[in-house]
Amino acid sequence: MSQVLLFTGKGGVGKTTLAAATAASLAAGGRKALVVSTDPAHSLADALDVRLGSSPSEVDTPEMGVGGLYACQIDPRGLVDEAWGELRGHLRTVLAGAGVDELDAEELTVLPGVEELLALAEVRRLAVSGPWEVVVVDCGPTAETLRLLSLPEAFAGYLERLFPTHRRVVRGLLAGVAGTGSVEKWDATADALSRLAERLDALRSMLADPSTCSVRLVLTPERVVAAETRRTLTALALQGIRVDGVVANRLVPSPGAARGAAATWLRTRRHEQDAVLAELTGIGEIRTVDHRASEPVGVPALLEVAAQLYGDEDPLPASAAPESMLEVSGSGRGLDARYSLRIALPLADDTDLDLARVGDDLALTVDGRRRLVALPSLLRRCIVTGAEMDSGGVTVEFRPDPSLWR
Repeated sequence: MSQVLLFTGKGGVGKTTLAAATAASLAAGGRKALVVSTDPAHSLADALDVRLGSSPSEVDTPEMGVGGLYACQIDPRGLVDEAWGELRGHLRTVLAGAGVDELDAEELTVLPGVEELLALAEVRRLAVSGPWEVVVVDCGPTAETLRLLSLPEAFAGYLERLFPTHRRVVRGLLAGVAGTGSVEKWDATADALSRLAERLDALRSMLADPSTCSVRLVLTPERVVAAETRRTLTALALQGIRVDGVVANRLVPSPGAARGAAATWLRTRRHEQDAVLAELTGIGEIRTVDHRASEPVGVPALLEVAAQLYGDEDPLPASAAPESMLEVSGSGRGLDARYSLRIALPLADDTDLDLARVGDDLALTVDGRRRLVALPSLLRRCIVTGAEMDSGGVTVEFRPDPSLWR
């Protein structure tokens, strides 16, 4: 499988340009690279200055000696018509046979986010089946990307409710309600749903594997954008997705010792940008790209951007082993035992955090984004006694539940 590198950031920060520049640099270095856009507002073709379709095509740039650069813009509407249309038809038939009103059946099979989900599935298909070593993805703005990356898990939950794992129970129910014909139709639908569930599992595995997939965040040195970047780092960590780097784009050039109104403006603006970057502590190295006098359009201009961004370094992140976000510590015997659960997350001082116990899970809500964290077996017979938050995560305190030790 190809390595997958996803670029995202607040709208207008230049992520398309940097994604295209990274892919061009990889190709110039001798590796086959595919750059693909899942952003509904496609601008990848404009950045490369070529015509692009929904299928990958090689970007011809003989004047720069760059070979092995491929690009495409995914058409999610076409994917919906091709992959989801037949399954929706199956589901409508089965639901109607089970006594669900036709209009209700139609509404139940219209799933929000299915276009984005299929676009992400197409990225994985290209990464698995293509000849390229790297797939660079120009994602949509941050909010859309976070929703996109959470869809496989959310969609899998929807499927589990619609089509429980215990298929025979559903099959028997339909047999009693609608007869053998409906059972046969359900079998066809169940097979289609099983294939979709397998694709969702493969997507979740890809996104959670730091040796295969990572995200690169793009920002401009502005406080509003930097604040959103911090929240994005936390949200991605909450989903178990690796962020391999942050790029600050469009730094204004330093005027040096020049005088005059223009030099004063540049000096003030650059000082403000440097101050914003200095406040972004604890997120690792931040690469920077200068604001250019002319818009970087076409492969030659993109390679100039990549040269400043990466220098002599490899644009690809080093392979990383999976890291657990949970660490349990503590000791003691019986009811006197005390334990701590450390949940590693990058958190800002103003992070809105909420914890709740839900059965054997801990519901962790960070700035409105919720994730169920499965508790280690040691802590399932315990109750929460307190919690503390710092910039590196959350520490939750536990003690044994007396009601379970009787």
